[in-house]
Amino acid sequence: MTFTGAIGAICMFPLRAIISASVALGIHPNTLTLIGVLINVAAAWALARDRFLAAGAIMIVANIFDFIDGKVAHITGKQSQFGAFWDSTLDRFSDLALFTGLIWLYADLGRKDYVLIATLTLIFSIMTSYARARAESLVTRCKVGFMERPERIVLFMIGAFTDRMAAVLWVILVLSIVTVANRIYYTYLELERRPMPSTAGPGGVFWRFFFWRDDRATLPYDIWVVAILAFTWLTPPGWLGDPAAAGPGLIGWLLSH
Repeated sequence: MTFTGAIGAICMFPLRAIISASVALGIHPNTLTLIGVLINVAAAWALARDRFLAAGAIMIVANIFDFIDGKVAHITGKQSQFGAFWDSTLDRFSDLALFTGLIWLYADLGRKDYVLIATLTLIFSIMTSYARARAESLVTRCKVGFMERPERIVLFMIGAFTDRMAAVLWVILVLSIVTVANRIYYTYLELERRPMPSTAGPGGVFWRFFFWRDDRATLPYDIWVVAILAFTWLTPPGWLGDPAAAGPGLIGWLLSH
């Protein structure tokens, strides 16, 4: 079992109990989705007030609801096309709320540079979802690219709990741009009936990591996760001009001693 696979398995223990309770109480999956969005709005407010720890805790609660709605729908036989549409639409509202909270904070701090970075990250985060939705109206499936919504949300929570939101924004921005590019290129290849890039040989290493087609909980996925966590936790906030971080980070601490 991989590192991320083990974490997922551990997290499923309490989630199974919450799913069972939701089924027993007869809560409709669409209601669970709506509750998750409303809680994420509270997390956005906490981000706007520079209360990152509170925001992280609230996001955990919000995304429990976001995770279990589909499971509850499956168990209760209440899966529907409208439910899938409802879930995807409200996910975008959650994303917009969280980014708006950060943009508000950076504007309040007078940091126009990070207002721009957060805005660009918001744009490309929404574009990753739009590119896939539009592509799948033309081709059967377009699930390529690393930075999808689960990765964004987990990174948001890591940034909130570790007070390293600037590093998280840079990671989400860069990998969202790559993901959008992946989806455009993949759709072009599919529609033009051209072969996908080979992952064999030295050049294949590049395509393996930057034309992402691996599943979660695989070794390549774990390598990316470890690299992202290392960048987020080790990079001194001063190097990124982080407007809200406290402390120098591990590398900054080592360089100062």
